[in-house]
Amino acid sequence: MSQVTALLKTLRRELKAQGITYADVATRLGLSESSIKRMFSESKLSLDRLEALCQVAGIEISDLVQKMSEERKRIDMLTEEQEREVADDSKLLLVAICALNLWAFKEIIEAYKITEHECVQLLAKLDRLKVIEFLPLNRFRLTVANDFRWIPNGPIQRFFRTEVQPDFMKSTFSGPGEKLVFRNGMLSRGSNATMMKKVDKLVAEFKELHDEDAGLPLKERFGSSLLVAMRPWELEHFRKFRRGVEEKVF
Repeated sequence: MSQVTALLKTLRRELKAQGITYADVATRLGLSESSIKRMFSESKLSLDRLEALCQVAGIEISDLVQKMSEERKRIDMLTEEQEREVADDSKLLLVAICALNLWAFKEIIEAYKITEHECVQLLAKLDRLKVIEFLPLNRFRLTVANDFRWIPNGPIQRFFRTEVQPDFMKSTFSGPGEKLVFRNGMLSRGSNATMMKKVDKLVAEFKELHDEDAGLPLKERFGSSLLVAMRPWELEHFRKFRRGVEEKVF
């Protein structure tokens, strides 16, 4: 990731924490909202433009650089015990997902049956877990790394596998904004490695679009999930017909 891209990601977080939308930035700078969004997505801007964006956020460029440096030291994973605490409390998990998806405090309590007092307590727990920094006036900012992830086969992933994945797959995937594609073929180890890189790139692009859209109002954003899976595999229903030859090991 280039330094300009990293700076803009940090600036986007700062604007979101203050409740400043792309529309607000556009009004302040006398530009269209699409121009602002393009500016963040393409990561191409002059020093003067960066300074103007920082003024909207109320910070100096030097402060932004320092915040970017601090972000690189952030945690990229919780401990097993911390994940278990989140996974065992449905409301805490809900608020954690909302925070990671850059919801504001007001948006959380308006969308879900969570009182203001409850939300404050739940956000305080996430602050203690170092997922967010809880700020005055019920504002908060993420304090986890950009590449934050759940523990492989940890409490959260096990919850997603047993609860989320089956619920997600209960669809014909034929509605607006839905798509399901399944492909089967024969690939060499080299081709498998190529596909893995493409999958990593797709997931990275999904995260970039998520970050770009963070400045839009919640009414213009929709909870969206992308499930990508690939492995050398043969259906058990077919494997039972094999002649007993030694199975190939990938």
